[in-house]
Amino acid sequence: MMFSRPTLALAALLAAPPALIAPAAAQSLQDALALAYANNPTLQAARAQLRAVDENVPQALAGWRPTVQVAGSIGTAQGRSTNTAAGVRTNLDRNPAALQASVTQPLYRGGRTTASTRRAENQVLAQRARLLATEQQILSDTVNAYVAVIRDQEEVRLNINNEQVLTRQLQATNERFRVGEITRTDVAQAESRLAGTRAARADAEGRLQQSRASFTRLVGQPPQRLVAPQPLRVPLATAAEAGTLAGQNNPNVVAALFDEAAARDLVDVNFSTLLPQVSLNGSTFRNDNNAQPDTRATGSQVTANLTVPIYQGGAEYAQVRQARQSAQQARQLVDDQRRLATQQATSAWETLTAARAQVDSVRAQIRAAEIALDGVQREAVVGSRTTLDVLNAEQELLNARVSLVRALANVITASHSLAASVGRLTARDLSLPVQIYDMEAYYNAVRTRWAGFGDYAVQGR
Repeated sequence: MMFSRPTLALAALLAAPPALIAPAAAQSLQDALALAYANNPTLQAARAQLRAVDENVPQALAGWRPTVQVAGSIGTAQGRSTNTAAGVRTNLDRNPAALQASVTQPLYRGGRTTASTRRAENQVLAQRARLLATEQQILSDTVNAYVAVIRDQEEVRLNINNEQVLTRQLQATNERFRVGEITRTDVAQAESRLAGTRAARADAEGRLQQSRASFTRLVGQPPQRLVAPQPLRVPLATAAEAGTLAGQNNPNVVAALFDEAAARDLVDVNFSTLLPQVSLNGSTFRNDNNAQPDTRATGSQVTANLTVPIYQGGAEYAQVRQARQSAQQARQLVDDQRRLATQQATSAWETLTAARAQVDSVRAQIRAAEIALDGVQREAVVGSRTTLDVLNAEQELLNARVSLVRALANVITASHSLAASVGRLTARDLSLPVQIYDMEAYYNAVRTRWAGFGDYAVQGR
């Protein structure tokens, strides 16, 4: 499922100066997401964790394979044999040596190997879903950090512009006070409002630096000249549709489903300890100087072995019961994750809807506030309005513009949150310009491998 984007970008909506959106050295949201996808250490760690879980499969498959052992010993022994009747003493000093090789091939382990393999494969599939969940979380955090930097930059710009306006207004107020047109109260009101604006500007600058730090942590480098992004248009018609899709496709739900399957497989794994075990064993040996010097014994044998457990202390029964309760727990966790995903999708849908409505309302508020400010300024010139009236009108317009910036930012972040809730905020869905991580490559490289200490992560990418 691919997502389209509305044609109107946040940069145009915010009416940012051309210098802030110049093409030269610009960094788009796609660029930032691609860097996070390729370099974020949390995502890299999640990929390594998946490769570690992949190794559960060859460990389970080892139950089908033979075990080969070679044992040997060498030493020295001293001894004397005396025939007292004949008066004969025999020297029994020798150098005993033994060598034995054996091969054991399991034929039937009570179904343990089959159940363990199914469990391991379900664990791999669950971990792949968790990797997608981590990927979505990193990309979502990157979107939030990217938008936060642009939002805070715009708030700083608005506060700086307002500070400049209030500085000029304070100068004009002082001039009018000197010629007796207004009172000292008007000057104090202008000074107070300017001081408050300076505090607001300092606060906005501090939040901007925090947003830049978050961006750097996620992406791996400081933000450059960011290009304001557009919101995603998720192809969903209603909140109910979003909730239904999230209940089926959210990575956490998928992981819970495979966890439940693995928990059911564990019941069979533990039950296998109560069933007979059949194996085939072949061995050969050579013993030198075992009892007498200058002697050698050799031989070989092949045996079929059957082990039928009768009673082993009762622990195996407890393990079966425990596994069944764990399976019930996993089944309930599936329902919990499905409900949680549905709730998150519905919440994201409503947040996006509210943010869009807020954008329209705040735009109307800005238009009205601009008209009101112009009228108050004109009335103040003829003396029918006070300085405080003008300051209040300017503050109301500033607040509306800041609200628009935040509402537009909320539209973008909410649209991406909605995509994440339905499992569609991945590098593949966003068409990021990156090499998509191959979750199956490392699994395929180690699944049937009988031996080897090499790191196959390079070919597993």
